[in-house]
Amino acid sequence: MHGPELLLLLVGALLVTAAAKRLNWSAPLVLVGVGLAVSFIPGLPEFALEPELILVLVLPPLLYSAALDSSYHNIRANLRPIGLLAVGLVLATTIGVGMVAYLVLPDLSLPAALVLGAVVAPPDAVAAVAIGRRLNLPRRTMTLLTGESLINDATALTVYKVAVAAAAGTAATWGDGTRTFVISAGGGVIIGLAIGWGVRWIRNRLNDGVLESALGMLVPFGAYIFAEELHASGVLAVVIAGLYIGHHAPRSSYYTRLQDTAVWRSVDAMLESFVFALIGLQLKNVVRDVDITYGLVWAAAAVLAATIVVRFLWMYPAAYLPRFLSKRIREREKVAPGWRGVTVLSWAGMRGVVSLAAASALPLDLPGREVIVFCAFVVTVGTLLIQGLSLPYVIRKLAFRGDEERTDALAEAQVQHAAAQAAVQKLDEVIGGDVGTPEHIVERLRIMAEHRGNAAWERLGRQEDESPAASYRRLRRTMLEAERQVFIQARDSGQIDDEVLFRVLRELDLEEAAISRE
Repeated sequence: MHGPELLLLLVGALLVTAAAKRLNWSAPLVLVGVGLAVSFIPGLPEFALEPELILVLVLPPLLYSAALDSSYHNIRANLRPIGLLAVGLVLATTIGVGMVAYLVLPDLSLPAALVLGAVVAPPDAVAAVAIGRRLNLPRRTMTLLTGESLINDATALTVYKVAVAAAAGTAATWGDGTRTFVISAGGGVIIGLAIGWGVRWIRNRLNDGVLESALGMLVPFGAYIFAEELHASGVLAVVIAGLYIGHHAPRSSYYTRLQDTAVWRSVDAMLESFVFALIGLQLKNVVRDVDITYGLVWAAAAVLAATIVVRFLWMYPAAYLPRFLSKRIREREKVAPGWRGVTVLSWAGMRGVVSLAAASALPLDLPGREVIVFCAFVVTVGTLLIQGLSLPYVIRKLAFRGDEERTDALAEAQVQHAAAQAAVQKLDEVIGGDVGTPEHIVERLRIMAEHRGNAAWERLGRQEDESPAASYRRLRRTMLEAERQVFIQARDSGQIDDEVLFRVLRELDLEEAAISRE
């Protein structure tokens, strides 16, 4: 894929994403559908999937951004179920799908069939998380989906390497694979922690938001490449570094947090649009490289069905069996997982670009390579379209929604009230010996603190009428817009320079960001 083709794909993907969001549709699914539709347009450039591009330049920043936004506390509290999904389910899928592929595809050896199982083992939670946020899934469900997607790639890629070595006839056993996985995972965790700590230490001493964000953008690529060079898991190194830096981000400067949020949301939008459009565009290449027969189509459909069914067969025992066997787990986790949540998680197993990248990276002389690539494409697109399109219906039909909104609002109101009191107390301490501070400034600061302290209670208690805090934000935004227009007109008429305009606009934008609520 050359520069013009890459640029064309990025621009087209972003335009489709914008249209999907405007229509309130799922952008990843629309991108896949549009990619499938246009893949056979005559004269369209060939958008071949390059594994190195995905595994080195696309996967690390996506994982890092997701880790930055993830809650370390929530992931730690759910480490057992996340581990069962990210490690146990990946291994079960590799074996289960591999055995089905071995039965329905006689031309595949057992090691090659297990390669196919490893290729389709890791789900991609991007589409599921986007749907879940839109439909207000419970926080624990979202944590499980995100945590699974952060770790399962490391498991799947390690199993994939062992299976490929066995299929290619090189000396590799599953005992070697187990040792490789333990060493790779341990090394990835250590390297990720070291890089996260080092980057945080440097950023705390830069005192420059732009440089801090620039350094942060290098972290996912540096962590991945450095870990892979040391034969550790680059995926885990990226995830651990992101979790560490994200957990300590509240202690960094406000400018760095604002800058990082804007930068990584833009990166996410561009890369997610790119990968889902690229998935759909692979149809032409896949069909061209394999001799498609009815038998192969039915076999690929069987592999797709096995991929979906294995997740269901794993989810219910994994959710309830540990509680049944362990009194300690029952005491620690007072409430058992509901069947609705388990069902939604079972149906949220869409595959993504990692599966296609792994399939495309297979050695060209590997027996059955074309069949593996074709089946991986069918599973990826099939799960995205079948499960992705029906997941909102499943969630609505089961009436499975989160109920944390009011609990969060109450907790926020209580802490906000305490924070306002602390702010006023600190103000009194500071001005206690300062007789030169004008009284009207002190009073204004008190009013601002009290306003913030009362705003959360007003949002909690008023559901229909506009609260005073909401009225204040609405009116203040109107005033800020009026100020902007005056400065813009002054720039256009030559009264002030652009540099003055940009400085003032940044001040107004920061104030609007502070008072605005999504």
